[in-house]
Amino acid sequence: MLQDYNIINSENKKNKWVSIIEFILILFMIQSAILFLTGEDMPKDALRVRILANSNTPADQQVKESIRMEIEPLIKEAYTQASSQADFIERMDSLEDEITRIAEWKAEGKSITFEKTAALFPAKRSGFYITPQAPYEAYILTIGSGRGDNWWCALFQNVCFPDEKAKEEQQEEEKVTFFLWEWIKGLFS
Repeated sequence: MLQDYNIINSENKKNKWVSIIEFILILFMIQSAILFLTGEDMPKDALRVRILANSNTPADQQVKESIRMEIEPLIKEAYTQASSQADFIERMDSLEDEITRIAEWKAEGKSITFEKTAALFPAKRSGFYITPQAPYEAYILTIGSGRGDNWWCALFQNVCFPDEKAKEEQQEEEKVTFFLWEWIKGLFS
């Protein structure tokens, strides 16, 4: 027969500390994986486009949206025809007068400025990647005082104009069905 031993719980505190350290290590590994995924998504020389509304009133937001609708095809065309970021910058510089003219026409008398400068952009998630909040080179169209909500998009890594092939692949995906559910429906039909 086996002898009975007194169970001493002196290692309970050690186990508690080991569990805490394991938990911290797991959190560290998760953070490392997130940093790995966010690594090289958006280069520091990424180019962005931003439209700042005069204010947050519905009328000013509508003006901003109508300007965006007018100039977005011009930006998309310049982006798709550009062979490099330098080529895109040249195309945007040549579109500056046309974009300003469209914005002045839509803004109905409000002052318009269109410039290329460094601007602080918030963090953005695109797929598995997270671009950090940082100053990026941007084309900024300011309507009036520019104190309203803004619209922006990133080019070179493209966030504005998703790849048409990716859209088609998403639409062509097969509808998901469950074998068991289909089998049960088949029994009753």
